[in-house]
This record gives sequence, structure tokens and C-alpha cells, in this order.
Amino acid sequence: MASLLRVSANGFRSEKLPLLSRGKRRQGIAAKKAAFRWVPVAMSLSMSTTAIQHNQKATSLDLAIPIMVNSCTGKMGKAVIKAADSAGLHIVPVSFGAEKESGQTIELCGKEILVHGPSEKESVLASVFHEYPNLIVVDYTVPATVNDNAELYSKVGVPFVMGTTGGDRDRLYKTVEDSNGYAVISPQMGKQVVAFLAAMEIMAEQFPGAFSGYSLQVTESHQASKLDTSGTAKAVISCFQKLGVSFGMDQIQMIRDPKQQIEMVGVPEEHLAGHAFHLYHLTSPDKTVSFEFQHNVCGRSIYAEGTVDAVLFLAKKVQSSANKRIYNMIDVLREGNMR
Repeated sequence: MASLLRVSANGFRSEKLPLLSRGKRRQGIAAKKAAFRWVPVAMSLSMSTTAIQHNQKATSLDLAIPIMVNSCTGKMGKAVIKAADSAGLHIVPVSFGAEKESGQTIELCGKEILVHGPSEKESVLASVFHEYPNLIVVDYTVPATVNDNAELYSKVGVPFVMGTTGGDRDRLYKTVEDSNGYAVISPQMGKQVVAFLAAMEIMAEQFPGAFSGYSLQVTESHQASKLDTSGTAKAVISCFQKLGVSFGMDQIQMIRDPKQQIEMVGVPEEHLAGHAFHLYHLTSPDKTVSFEFQHNVCGRSIYAEGTVDAVLFLAKKVQSSANKRIYNMIDVLREGNMR
């Protein structure tokens, strides 16, 4: 999608980040394809899951918030459940999954969570919502189910946090708007990454054409299971385009080969199955000036912890009957620390 942040009358809408580490050095200022390193003129943002400090338990009010995490068998689903349990939220022992997972019981954080298949979704959700009227649903399923799931949540009237990427995003927003429901929609749940992207958006709006004539190289590395191009990379590129850089989305270099990720990108071997490294290298027309924007994320805790903050944020908005109904991670950031 073109941008992670949509500008609307109500502010930003979040739509789709993390980056590349040290590797082989380039010769001169002109960047060689797929070679990464730190340089003095580079502007970088590097994150690891150990650098994020969080409170272990939420307040007594937060303890009352029941959270249902769909696709609890997936890596993000498991990470969110662990983060939610650490924050003191109540994990509802029910989840949606693929048909082949229907009937399975997954044990996480001392709880046994029963997985229901697609055919049971509506009846199960209605029953759970009846039992837990303060329920917040978290969706980390697959792109193909984004719109159907959102329509179900909206039909039943359950507030939800949509962290799944893909789907028809315009249809997604319209579904929530038409139902007058509450939702946080953001394929990028890492608050620090979202803050970086917001800064890029502001720079692009206030200084259009500032990088006119510069060439751009973009490389993004994610786990081999991620088949699509990073939406965050696309969003950052759209900012550079506004800044005057000529660059097509098809020019993004995607790295999915584990051997290249270790040797060329510098991804730690233990994080090959879950990482997001991005590098944006700009070079002036005469090759005498270069800039780099870089962000590295290993693991999934940054997204899981951001998701929990989104849940706490949304619960407050529902409780206060806020007029605004659809939010993104910019809204969560503006609210300040939730814990």
C-alpha cells in the first residue's frame, strides 16, 4: 500500500516497518547493491527486543480487560498472548484458526486455548462477547481473512485491534465506519517504528522536493515465510517520492534467503525466523553526498507489546464512549504510555 499513515480530518490513519545491519563495505560513496554498513553520515534507528522497557503488570482496571487473540497458533498470536499475560490482561481461552486447526487446544501462559474453525466463528464470537461484554479482539490471522473477520467483528459489535496486513484496506475502514464500531487498525504495531514513519511523513509534507535528483536504494530483509514486500518499506518510499526521489516499488530489493541474511545483512542466526531489517540509501547526483536511514528489529516483542498498548488504549475509548471510532498507532502514541 502507498502509505502507512493516511491523513484524514481526524489525523493520521496507520497503514503499514524494522533494519539492516553491518555487512560488506561499499567502495566509495556510491552504494553497491545489497552491501550494508554504518557510516558517519547515516541516520539510523536500531532496535532490539531487549531495549524496550515495560511494566510487568497493568493496573487493576486493566485486569478486567478480556482479550481474545485470533490465530493463537501463529508466532505473532503467541507473542501477543505472552505480552498480554505479562501485562495482566485476561486471556479468553478461545481463538479462531484455520479449518485444519479446529478442535485443537493450545497451552500458553498456563491457559488452555481452544481453537475454532471458520464455520464456527460467528456463533462462538457472539457467545464469548455475551460472556465478556468488555471483550477486545486482536487479529493476527492472514491477509485473505482480513475483510471477512472485520465484518464479523463489526456485525457482532466487538471492538478489535487489526494487526494483520493485506486485504482491501478501504473496505476495512468502511466496514468499521458503517457499523459505528471501535477499532485500532495498523499493520505496524511497533510504536517506535511508527513514530519514525510519522517523522518521515512530516518531513515529506514540510520539505517537498528536498531530495530532488537523489538516487535511492532500498533493501528489506524479513523471514523467509514473508512472501510479500514490506508495507513499511513502501510507506517510507512514498515519503521519499514526495521529497523528490524517483523510485519505483518494483526496485525494492527483498532478501529472504537465510544465507544472504546472515552473511550480507548481518541478521543474527537465532532471529532468521523473525526479523525486519530495512535500509534506505540516498546518493546525490554527483555522488559526493549520501544519507542512510536504517532500522533493525529482531523478534516480535516490539509488535506484541505495542499491540497490548493498543488494546488498553481501545478499551479506554470504548469505556468513555469516545466520538472517534477508528484509531491507529499514531493515536496510541499520542495518548502516551498506556502502562
